[in-house]
Amino acid sequence: LMRLFMRALRRARLPAKISEGFNPHPKLSIVRALKLGLESEREEASVVLREFVRADEFKRLLRQQLPSGIDIINVVLTGQK
Repeated sequence: LMRLFMRALRRARLPAKISEGFNPHPKLSIVRALKLGLESEREEASVVLREFVRADEFKRLLRQQLPSGIDIINVVLTGQK
């Protein structure tokens, strides 16, 4: 699931903040990650962006890059630094 969202963020050209270090990747986390082999109907993820993107625009761009069966239900903007 993480890899799927990392690819979708990159393909959607969303301005995800990138981690530092040897293997840089988008700052993305699954809030309550399931153990290997378990299924879920709903997951919550957190993404850190470099710049502001409206919630509806983020949802639209990301949805276009996800396979059928995977959908974005809701986008919530949180505090800014």
